[in-house]
Amino acid sequence: MKMEAAPAPTPSSCPSTPRWNVERPFLTGRFHQETKATSRLAETRFSFDSFSPGLEKPIGCYDAAVQELIVIDDLLSALVGIEGRYISIKRIRGMENEITFLVDASMDLALQELAKRIFPLCKSFLLIDQFVESKSQFRNGLVNHAFAAALRALLLDYLAMVAQLEHQFRLGRLSIQGLWFYCQPMMGCMLALSTVIQKAAANSFTGSAVLNLLQSQSKAMAGDNAVRSLLEKMAQHASNAYLGILERWVYEGVIDDPYGEFFIAENKSLQKESLTQDYDAKFWRQRYSLKDAIPSFLANIAGTILTTGKYLNVMRECGHNVQVPATENSKLTIFGSNHHYLECVKGAYEFASSELLNLMKEMYDLIGKLRSIKHYLLLDQGDFLVHFMDIARDELVKKLDEISVEKLQSLLDLALRSTAAAADPCHEDLTCCVEASSLLKRLAMLTDLGTKTVSDRNDIEEPISITGLETFTLSYKVQWPLSIVISRRALTKYQLIFRFLFHCKHAERQLCGAWQVHQGVRALNLHGTAISRSSLLCRSMLKFINSLLHYLTFEVLEPNWHVMHDRLQTAKSIDEVIQHHDFFLDKCLRECLLLLPELLKKVERLKSLCLQYAAAIQWLISSSIDIPKLDDSSDGSKQRKSPQAIKITTQNTTVTDSILKFEREFNAELQSLRPLLSTSSQAEPYLTHLAQCVLGIGNDQ
Repeated sequence: MKMEAAPAPTPSSCPSTPRWNVERPFLTGRFHQETKATSRLAETRFSFDSFSPGLEKPIGCYDAAVQELIVIDDLLSALVGIEGRYISIKRIRGMENEITFLVDASMDLALQELAKRIFPLCKSFLLIDQFVESKSQFRNGLVNHAFAAALRALLLDYLAMVAQLEHQFRLGRLSIQGLWFYCQPMMGCMLALSTVIQKAAANSFTGSAVLNLLQSQSKAMAGDNAVRSLLEKMAQHASNAYLGILERWVYEGVIDDPYGEFFIAENKSLQKESLTQDYDAKFWRQRYSLKDAIPSFLANIAGTILTTGKYLNVMRECGHNVQVPATENSKLTIFGSNHHYLECVKGAYEFASSELLNLMKEMYDLIGKLRSIKHYLLLDQGDFLVHFMDIARDELVKKLDEISVEKLQSLLDLALRSTAAAADPCHEDLTCCVEASSLLKRLAMLTDLGTKTVSDRNDIEEPISITGLETFTLSYKVQWPLSIVISRRALTKYQLIFRFLFHCKHAERQLCGAWQVHQGVRALNLHGTAISRSSLLCRSMLKFINSLLHYLTFEVLEPNWHVMHDRLQTAKSIDEVIQHHDFFLDKCLRECLLLLPELLKKVERLKSLCLQYAAAIQWLISSSIDIPKLDDSSDGSKQRKSPQAIKITTQNTTVTDSILKFEREFNAELQSLRPLLSTSSQAEPYLTHLAQCVLGIGNDQ
């Protein structure tokens, strides 16, 4: 027959069908029928009244014994897809599965009935032979190739049976009843296979869809042991190539899938370098992903199979050619009652998981890196930060467009080298950067955090003159493969916590400066003045900031860190490590109020009042009163202003009004925070300690 030209293959590596397979039509068995049908068209113009071509007489002209011999001969030809003299094969163009067998109407009725019983077997052979021919082409995939090869082997047995029947017929030992008897054992199997291939061809099944079809059909034929065994054998042969792809994946981490049949897809556009840049961390989740077409016998362990290959790929990306040790029992076999493939996949997963975890912990010191990040971004060892804030103050108070990040980086390096951080070999991985928005705005932009302010992000007002103190943050250089755990997403969460802590530290330092100014004039007789009232307000503000910092560091970060550290020690896989690390960060974000927008806005407002007050009171007192320094000479070379000047200054109406205004606003914000904390602590028990501390502030005023 003349085959249709094959369409362009989908996979780029799929070879095209050779031209000789298209141009030479006589490579299959169907040319017998087509050439005979062509010659019949030329001859029937002279014999319209006869059923058979040429000058053949109707079979009814012969007696019953002769008719039986003629019918057996025609049936033996029909069994291999060739028309006889009185049995024809009718096809409908464009409908390859619609095959009809016609007999001469003058044939004996008993012979017609027996012949029609054998026609389903003849049709099954034609359908299977056609399926084998079409699915052996390259574009149909390895599973169809293997299935077609198994069917071809079955057809060889079938043709051998027909040859034996023909031999018996030539010896005069075969009757039509005997032919029917010998065909029955093959009838059920061939019909079941023809049903399978018709469904596969109609839906253009490839890969796992073919395996699922074979398995479902074998289960449906549970009542017929012979047919069920045959379908299971076909499924086993068809799955051999598929399991070969699976073996390479779970034992080497390589996808060798030239026709795109495997249920794991690889997105080569995602590179490991994206982990340090992409906030969504798509590489780990989407570089390798599951397709919808998963073989039913692998559905329950598809996730384990995916993870196993991912782990092996990470080690290969690190330059470690790790392969699961091969044993006698490591060869994957077909799904069956023993479920041996489950043990193989489980063993491969355990090996890959333990090897990668050991590699991350021992060679790349994952725990050490996390501890180093804790030192710097969670202010576990904050001596470097104190020094940095001293030397970088002039740069940090500038507006965003005036800040030099390079200068800040050099000052940070100086602070690191001048403090205990110099002993940390990881301190060189620390870098500084300046964000473009305030903390509240940044939190609202991160939709995955689930903050309630996402819908109101446009309503968040930025400070009028935002400076580096509100936007400064630290970053950390993380190399592959640690970037799998410490991804851009994780670092962003660390930075959010650092920015909150850093601004609290800044507020504390400013209030400490204001408190020192008050202590400098303590020796003066200022009781009953606005300065003494300011001293009480400064102490309340300091107590609030210190209570907040104590809560953040000792009640949230430290306990959660130790819980995560203990869990990491017992983790069995990198996915567990990622899960524990992400849980730690999310828990810290929530308990640090960063995911509670109402509380966070109140705290930010209180901090803003503290900073405004500290700046105002330091300028006010320092410009009005000469505060003696510790190194002042005892002879009083630097004289204070006269008591009369002090009295005038402290009794100034503007000074008094300013201090009282700060006191009223601070107490009002604090009073509004208390019920909010009390209510929230009922739903969030971790806020209880913070609520107790805040409730105690101001009671001594």
